[in-house]
Amino acid sequence: MPTGIWRMRELPTRQELHFGDRVMRCFTQRPTSVGQMLLDAVARNPAGEALVVDDERLTWRELHEKVMRCAAGLAKLGVEKGDRVALLVGNNSEFVILNLAIPALGAIMVPMSTREQTPNLTYIVNHCTPKVLIHGAEFADRVPAAGDIPSVKQRVGIPEAAGCVPFAELMKASPLQAAAAVSEDDAAAILYTSGTTGRPKGAVLTHLGIVHSAMNYEAGFALGPDDRCAAVVPLTHVTGLAAIIMPMVRCAGALIIKDGFKAKDYLALAERERVTYTLMVPAMYNLCLLQPQLKDHDLSRWRVAAYGGAPMPQATIDSLAQKLPNLVLMNVYGATETTSPVTMVPPGETGRRGESVGLPLPCADILIMGDDGREVPRGETGEIWTAGPMIAREYWSDAKATAQGITGGYWHTGDIGRVDAEGYIHVSDRMKDMLNRGGLKIYSVEVENVLQQYPGVVEAAVVGKPCPVLGERVHAFVYAGGAPVDEAKIKALCTQRLSDYKVPESFTFTTEPLPRNPNGKIVKRALREQLVAQMEAAGAAR
Repeated sequence: MPTGIWRMRELPTRQELHFGDRVMRCFTQRPTSVGQMLLDAVARNPAGEALVVDDERLTWRELHEKVMRCAAGLAKLGVEKGDRVALLVGNNSEFVILNLAIPALGAIMVPMSTREQTPNLTYIVNHCTPKVLIHGAEFADRVPAAGDIPSVKQRVGIPEAAGCVPFAELMKASPLQAAAAVSEDDAAAILYTSGTTGRPKGAVLTHLGIVHSAMNYEAGFALGPDDRCAAVVPLTHVTGLAAIIMPMVRCAGALIIKDGFKAKDYLALAERERVTYTLMVPAMYNLCLLQPQLKDHDLSRWRVAAYGGAPMPQATIDSLAQKLPNLVLMNVYGATETTSPVTMVPPGETGRRGESVGLPLPCADILIMGDDGREVPRGETGEIWTAGPMIAREYWSDAKATAQGITGGYWHTGDIGRVDAEGYIHVSDRMKDMLNRGGLKIYSVEVENVLQQYPGVVEAAVVGKPCPVLGERVHAFVYAGGAPVDEAKIKALCTQRLSDYKVPESFTFTTEPLPRNPNGKIVKRALREQLVAQMEAAGAAR
């Protein structure tokens, strides 16, 4: 992987008009659609391995044939250009096939988290009004009743389910001869946000955005046909779509799918399948490091370890560098609305820039905005706004949310950050997660980074503890894989490395991982509710 001239910076770009009134920088040479990326992969590596799921192995030629059969089968069910197809499907080959078959019809895929429950599923389906709903048989008890989702005309079961067309029936159709003609600005997917502050919103991701995201990963990580990506995070999330499936289509590499993550199983998979690339959350890497058999696995092919969604503790960065010296750690920063990355740490820089999320990608424009609607001087903090071809076109059927969230093509991330003297982006915290202790601002991420430096800590989350005097005090939830943590020692560590007002004054040490939403992010609202319940119980006991 080049560490001098970053290969990504060599890609030619130009300003273009898209989505009616947005001018943005785009890659000059690019595929025009998801379907074109697939055709390019088949032409580039027809006999190369494309998809591995347990004992099933497909080449790019074979995967393309299945995709076109599936597309023809969906067309027989009445799916046409612009129709939505909702998916409640786990990590399996059918999900990958559907993610490529639906755009081939010019239709719009709507992946739904397999962790969602019936009320939210009902809301999402009624909001995007799909013509077809496809679900795994294991989720049948959560699928809304037919009378509750009137737009759905057909259901498909994987492999089969009561009242559904079996997925195998779709695959009996003669392959579609050619993908539908689409515009780059057309919607390819609607991904619903986690809804931590209310009802989920459907971010409309376009062919233009997905192609640019895939190209960013390909160039940024120097991916090629010899690369093999392990998919151990939920494929229904934007990470699965934009950081795992589509980059491997773009580079014509191999996608190795595992349903669920266990560190022990992942290490065995990475060795057996000669994995070269992963994108996981920091806690997953930490769990791998805690495995005593780590040293027994041949992981010499594993060269790129990307991460996002949370900061990587410096202790984890240092430990990975020591135990897996050939592994290049690279932080990426993005969201559902950005079709994954807008910044990336260049290769070889993570060790000394662990607190940064990297440089803006070639087609990403980033501003740090103050509350007054003006850009703040370099080095000062404000809300991160970002624009470019990767940004969602709109929120589906929600003009108000679109107007509130996107201004002049810039999406308001809700993250507080700054740009340093060298142009690197630093994310301080979510705006809603910043604590205010007697007028002193505390970025929870800063405290969490220190907590995760304590030996054995897998993950930590800081929330405000209600206080009648100061408004909030610092409270920390800490998970160490079930191992005991010495409160006095971890507090002493914080005292050594943080200003006194930032040091947690109280702790909750959990024996279970911290709660996460369907998109894998820690749900601090649930932790705040748990803390209030603890306080009320303690008060009642007195």
